Amino acid sequence: MPKNEFQQRITKLIAILAVSILVLGIRLVDVQAINSGDYSARAENELYRTSTLLAPRGEITDINGIAFARSVSRINIVVDQKMIANPEATAAIAAPILNMSQSDVLSRIVGEKRWYLVARNATPAQWNALKDAFANYNDGLSKQEFNKRIVGFFPERNYSREYPAGSIVASLIGFTNQAGDGAAGIESAMNSTLKGQDGKYVYASGIWAEIPGTQQQIVQAKAGNSIRLTIDRDIQYVAENAIARAVKSSMAKSGTVIVMDPKTGQILAHATAPTFDPNKPVKLSDVHNASVEEVYEPGSTGKVMTLAAAIEENQVTPTTVFTVPYKLRTKYKVFQDHESHPTQHLTTAGILAVSSNTGTIQIGAKLSDQKLYDYLRAFGVGSSTNSGLPGESAGLINAPKDWSGTTKPAMSFGQAYSVTAMQATSIFATIANDGVRVEPTVIAGTLDSQGHYTPAKARKSSRVVSAETAQKMRLMMESVVSANGTAPSAAIPGYRIAGKTGTAQRVVNGRYSGYTASFIGFAPADNPRYVISVTIQAPQGMHWGGVLGGPVFKEVMSYVLEAKHIPPSNTKVTPIPLNAAQLAAAAPKEKKQ
Repeated sequence: MPKNEFQQRITKLIAILAVSILVLGIRLVDVQAINSGDYSARAENELYRTSTLLAPRGEITDINGIAFARSVSRINIVVDQKMIANPEATAAIAAPILNMSQSDVLSRIVGEKRWYLVARNATPAQWNALKDAFANYNDGLSKQEFNKRIVGFFPERNYSREYPAGSIVASLIGFTNQAGDGAAGIESAMNSTLKGQDGKYVYASGIWAEIPGTQQQIVQAKAGNSIRLTIDRDIQYVAENAIARAVKSSMAKSGTVIVMDPKTGQILAHATAPTFDPNKPVKLSDVHNASVEEVYEPGSTGKVMTLAAAIEENQVTPTTVFTVPYKLRTKYKVFQDHESHPTQHLTTAGILAVSSNTGTIQIGAKLSDQKLYDYLRAFGVGSSTNSGLPGESAGLINAPKDWSGTTKPAMSFGQAYSVTAMQATSIFATIANDGVRVEPTVIAGTLDSQGHYTPAKARKSSRVVSAETAQKMRLMMESVVSANGTAPSAAIPGYRIAGKTGTAQRVVNGRYSGYTASFIGFAPADNPRYVISVTIQAPQGMHWGGVLGGPVFKEVMSYVLEAKHIPPSNTKVTPIPLNAAQLAAAAPKEKKQ
């Protein structure tokens, strides 16, 4: 090759090399200086992944902080199916630890999916046992070969809902769905309070798995607020057992017991039967809260409103005498008492004591249609109690313009309108609280994730009747639990007890079928501290409210008075005459001249 041509080639090669070095230098400056942050971010984005940091749900506790519902740590065990090299051996190891069949595990780990759920809500102990079993298993394979088979299992943090009290107060507490949201009861009604705020974390991603030690929290998870109920677990337990036995022995459809503080509206017990265990699978369609969802005609417990209205309007006094026949013919219908009797001359107090329908109709007739309606509404009939419980019914009552000729007489003794057990309890609490109605509640307050307690706001109240009228009603209601009344079975030795029985026909598919038996009372009658309602739906055979509800009331109230250290009554009562003969005997005698 000529010398000149060789020199030209060398010169060209040097020029190309110089340009290449220059370009490489410029690129290096771009990567390391000008756009270093951008390229670093790209590399980081390829290496790191973002995932949800689940927040625990708040607790639901009784008034003393004993948990009814709580979140416990669990692990969702997932698998990358493509990483499972020996599925049969893996399934054999995992199945007994996860309490699953080998075939079920096998069906979940075989396939082409990079993420598949093997076990939901496994305990941390199960996950650790699974890791240990894999680590200690030896079938002759080298460790490297064995790891290929199990590397596809990964834990994902989760929480499950636990109900330590089981079926106790279940209809009130409710339960959560699989997604962790409230599906029924308090869990549903206060879901936004209980539900926490999930956080976020980043992690370095290896071969379809988190690299241990690389997790970094970027948004902190915030636990949900806890709810403290007004419920007292011990009183609840007694009430649950008492109503369960009564429902079983009477072969009834259902029953409820509610214990209320009439001054604050706080519910100390809310028992239903039958109930369910929220720790076990349950269909939402099979769950309901009878105390606020189920409406019924109250029957004779409704008579207290008619009598209170008539006394408040100065139409009668406790000793006003009425001629009370067994049957009473009105313009549109003949009404009768529940048991045949000769014509009696009963006082207003006597009419209440023996629960006379025909006597109460006469008292109701002294009020205008609008006046009777207004008082029933003022006591809460036809309005939600605002208890905050889901599915609460307002009951049903028609305005006077929609009444028929038989509506008013029937309303006077507690039929032709409907209430819930919560409303009925509130009505008696109004009488116990000197005529002031206080909205019932089951919420005492809330606690944030730091444990700071915020009490619930005081419940709304309204005056329905005067304190004087309420006191007269309480005195008359004491005669109901006397030997001459309809519920001597509710009497508690040493305490003054006031109450009223109810035995009403049930409306089923638009027709009367079966009965609702009830007793609602309070103690001590001279200074009421607690109101207890007992409602039993569709008992078979014996269906009188005093016979079925009275003993349940006595059992639960006896426990409440003892548990709350309420001393026996130390005041004496002069009974109100129940009939004309007693009234005459009680009248002061004229002195002989």
